[in-house]
Amino acid sequence: MTTRGAGMDGQVVRRRGTLLAVTALAAALVLTGCGAGDSGTADTAAAPPAVDRDAARDNAAVAPEAAKAGDRQQAGAGAPQEADTGAPDLRVDQRAIIYTGSMRVQVDDVDATAREVSALVTRAGGFIGGDQRRSAGADAVTELRLRVPAEKFTEVVDEIAKRGRQQSREISTEDATEAIVDLDARITSQRARVESARRLLARASSITDLVSLENELGRREADLASLEAKKRRLADLTALSTITVTLVGPAAKATEEEAETGFLVGLKDGWKAFVASLTVLLTVLGALLPWLLAIGVPVAVLLLVLRRRRKTSMPTAPVSAPPPVPAARSAP
Repeated sequence: MTTRGAGMDGQVVRRRGTLLAVTALAAALVLTGCGAGDSGTADTAAAPPAVDRDAARDNAAVAPEAAKAGDRQQAGAGAPQEADTGAPDLRVDQRAIIYTGSMRVQVDDVDATAREVSALVTRAGGFIGGDQRRSAGADAVTELRLRVPAEKFTEVVDEIAKRGRQQSREISTEDATEAIVDLDARITSQRARVESARRLLARASSITDLVSLENELGRREADLASLEAKKRRLADLTALSTITVTLVGPAAKATEEEAETGFLVGLKDGWKAFVASLTVLLTVLGALLPWLLAIGVPVAVLLLVLRRRRKTSMPTAPVSAPPPVPAARSAP
């Protein structure tokens, strides 16, 4: 009995040992799997994706340039600040210049030269804006208003001067850059105001609001149209320059007559002023004469009739004999 009990106790002990060993092995396997999973996760988190690596490489390449830019900015911190980024470009080729010119050229044949000038302007990409001609022959005078592209302004002026003997030339310029920039800003702001008024009009809930918003929208659209018209005008002036060319014949006067002075000149001017004043006075009298005939004559006739009636209606006083003259007394 003792031996059998001892053997049963040994089997129980062995089974318990085996169970413990299996349990320990299973726990070790579970721990090993978790450790492997944690390691994979850690490796995945530690390894950045390809995009991040490329971005980091780019940042590393840009960092020195940024540092240099920062140094330049710090170095120039004490210098005066330039105009903001919205300021117009100060370079000459980027500015809007309005060119205007006038010239007087004496030529042998005014009509032929006028045709040559017209052809020259057409080849340059411009057109004739005005053509006035006076007289004919040797004393003919032709005034042409030319519109030519701004980049060919100087070239056209020089070519016209070669057609004859230049007597005078006057060139003027006007910088319209700031005006155009200001108009662009105002147009942008006005367009935003128009869009705002349209949105408010779409949400109007009463007749009063609808009428008020329609009036406001109309006013804003009119202001916008005015600004756009001004911009188109400036764009036309800057794109096409204006040249006023006066072509004169050989017998035409080279220059304008100087102002004359003296007694005879004053007498002539005074006579002209007197004649002009007399002409004005006669004109006024001529304008008043119909009124005088239509109103003054009937009034005068009426007054004459009334005066005669008054005389006939007045009573006549009786004529009395003069008193007798007393006889003179004789002396004693």
